[in-house]
Amino acid sequence: MVEQLKSPVTLSWIHKMAEIPQQQWDRLAMPLATPFLEWEWLNNLETSGSATGRTGWQPSHLTLWRGQELIAAAPLYIKSHSYGEFVFDSQWADLSYRLGIQYYPKLLGMTPFTPATGYRFLVAQGEDEAALTGLMVTAIDHLCDRCGISGCHFLFVDPEWRARMEGMGFNSWLHHSYIWNSKGFNNFDDYLNLFNANQRRNIKRERKAVTSAGLYVKTLAADEIPHHLFPLIYKFYSSTCDKFYWGSKYLTQKFFEGLYPNYRHRVMLVAAYHQETDVKPVGLSFCLYKGSNLYGRYWGNFQEYDCLHFEACYYGPIEWAINRGVTMFDPGAGGQHKKRRGFPATPNHSLHRLYNPKMTKIFQNYIGQINDMEQEEIDAINADLPFTKREIQLNL
Repeated sequence: MVEQLKSPVTLSWIHKMAEIPQQQWDRLAMPLATPFLEWEWLNNLETSGSATGRTGWQPSHLTLWRGQELIAAAPLYIKSHSYGEFVFDSQWADLSYRLGIQYYPKLLGMTPFTPATGYRFLVAQGEDEAALTGLMVTAIDHLCDRCGISGCHFLFVDPEWRARMEGMGFNSWLHHSYIWNSKGFNNFDDYLNLFNANQRRNIKRERKAVTSAGLYVKTLAADEIPHHLFPLIYKFYSSTCDKFYWGSKYLTQKFFEGLYPNYRHRVMLVAAYHQETDVKPVGLSFCLYKGSNLYGRYWGNFQEYDCLHFEACYYGPIEWAINRGVTMFDPGAGGQHKKRRGFPATPNHSLHRLYNPKMTKIFQNYIGQINDMEQEEIDAINADLPFTKREIQLNL
């Protein structure tokens, strides 16, 4: 469906990334810090059967064109549930149904299954971003009204973009992630010096446990990664989901296999082997990187080894980041145990617009209190970091 908005700009809702020219989309996405809004990643989610209408993620991407040129876009999904979002809105859904108000379907802006900050509208350089954003928000409002969609939600949003959207009437909900930032480290010992003596000894003990088990750990990136490891990523991911996160196996084997041809330049793996010459690892973590940012995504192991999880998911990626000049490492969702490895609680936000007046009023009345409580939790976590007294004083 194409709707004339304002000459010479037209709007189009597109239901497959494959229908949008990759070069045009990536002209908007490549300048961004996040890798998760690039065409190859989003298209692979759809063509692999991971994010589709069948799985409750109906792609409904908003695009603005000037003639044949894509000048703005937003990856959007009509959702029939809240799985795979990592912003847990079940309390709002429950309240809505108690009031006799249908909560689903809802419109969602995020990269599916990816709790990493950076979502925003994509706008071509040199365009009037404020004007185009206004057109896109109006189009979203019209779609939701026409289709009976309860609300529009943007998750893990870019901080700068958040301010613009708050000015357009979206309500901000505070959450937190655990994020490592380099402080000009030259080597892993510089990172260790952040910690008090007890935690330094603990980290050294955890790393030694891996080598004492006779494991050989390799860090592989981009073309260093052999083709045969990509199908194995799914097996490790699947194993972890089956052990610990029942019902959360969102990605298919086809998705991971599809990363090799055109997206391995973004992939970094930390793989543990029995011997240096082995070809099949016993444990593996899967990360992505772009510019100065590193993102931990998935981990798995076929045999249990003491502290291998910490080495593959935290220490190995941190050491690689320091050596590569990477300054930000987001290790993925969950786990207060991350704070003991130097990942402070770091605010992130979601944005919400509910179209039922009663739900809007309740949300606006309580979200300030909810955000205050979340900020208190962030402060409490960060007051308990195992850093040296000097580092704590510097952070204060």
